[in-house]
Amino acid sequence: MPVALLKGFEQKFKVIVSEGYGLSEASPVTCFNPLDRPRKPGSIGTSIMNVENKIINELGEELPVNQVGELIVKGPNVMKGYYKMPEETAHAIRDGWLFTGDLARKDEDGYFYIVDRKKDMILVGGYNVYPREVEEVLYDHEAVVEVAVLGVPDPNFGEAVKCFVVVRNAEVTEKMLLDYCKEHLAKYKVPSSIEFLEELPKNTTGKILRRALKDQVLQK
Repeated sequence: MPVALLKGFEQKFKVIVSEGYGLSEASPVTCFNPLDRPRKPGSIGTSIMNVENKIINELGEELPVNQVGELIVKGPNVMKGYYKMPEETAHAIRDGWLFTGDLARKDEDGYFYIVDRKKDMILVGGYNVYPREVEEVLYDHEAVVEVAVLGVPDPNFGEAVKCFVVVRNAEVTEKMLLDYCKEHLAKYKVPSSIEFLEELPKNTTGKILRRALKDQVLQK
């Protein structure tokens, strides 16, 4: 959940939101912000009882704190496999570990942070750009209601950062949001373009569908 959305919800409804993480293949929780310790907004918390979460690099080596890699999970809640899909199962589960496909990092206190989906990472001129980081910046802008960031083909840099946003008023311009991004992001992370929409495509659970937006871009 974007931190700006979390804080806004808490202020409006006077409640505390504790984030966690899970997926269907892990029945379905692996992390949660512990109730007996300080909550960290933006974090999915620590490993739940009897479940181990680990951050690894492309070689399968565990990474030190605050380095981004793939989140893998091990525990009694992890599935045995996909029904009648042996190849997909062999790819997802290796040596008892479930490879989630999510990029994450762990801090010095053992709290995990989801960075983005591995397949959604944008490569701009050899630099990694995580859509979630750009989205978090734009969510902090008072005029932005919703935002989705994705990579689009670019002849000079391989990929470029493109944003789709829903705003509260029509007076907001692309230049205003780009200038805001330039104040808070490294140059290579700043979007090349911003497109305004009345609403973003979502699935039945309300999750924004970046894939649908990407298909829309490629069809143009």
